[in-house]
Amino acid sequence: MPRPAPLKAPRLSAPDLPARLEPATISSHVDLIGALIEGASGDVDAAGAHVSESTVRNLDVGTLDLARSRFADVEIDELRAVTIAAHESRWQSVRMRGGRIATLDLSRGSLAGVEIRGLRIDYLTLAGSEASDLLFVDCIIGSLDAPQAKLQRVAFHGCRVTDVDNRGWRAEHVDLRGLEAVHYLDMPRLRGTTRSERQTNALGRYYAAAACGDVRYGG
Repeated sequence: MPRPAPLKAPRLSAPDLPARLEPATISSHVDLIGALIEGASGDVDAAGAHVSESTVRNLDVGTLDLARSRFADVEIDELRAVTIAAHESRWQSVRMRGGRIATLDLSRGSLAGVEIRGLRIDYLTLAGSEASDLLFVDCIIGSLDAPQAKLQRVAFHGCRVTDVDNRGWRAEHVDLRGLEAVHYLDMPRLRGTTRSERQTNALGRYYAAAACGDVRYGG
């Protein structure tokens, strides 16, 4: 049997930010370069915004609409939101640090070189997205919804999640060793991922059920 290819880690670099940032307000279809966006509250409509080489920090919002937005070389710090609607968005070289988000919708999007660190997210959806070079560090996630996602060079370090909907996802070089997950919805789709021996043993009954149907213990 051929040996599996060596696991490839996410390729990441810090956002390329200018030495000086100019205060700015994000809004629908705005085009911002070298901006400092901070202190917004309430509901914010920034659908279709293009933001590059900028910092977003200390937002405390209800709904932040980032649908079909483009973020490149953006640092996001201490973002608190009920809903971030970023479906069909394109994020490249983005780093998120700290905060609390009830719903983070990145469905049908394109993520490349994205780091999410120290966030608490109740519901995260990557459904139908293409994500490469994606890293989660020290995150607590309630539900991870990722059906039909295409994942390449994705890793988790020190993270916890309750449920993972991985139906139909395509995984290549996905490192799950740092993700403590209670349940995966589609066990056969864990092909292409790397797990620890302990994780594999813990999920053993689910593997058996996927392969053999009803599995009962004892008696």
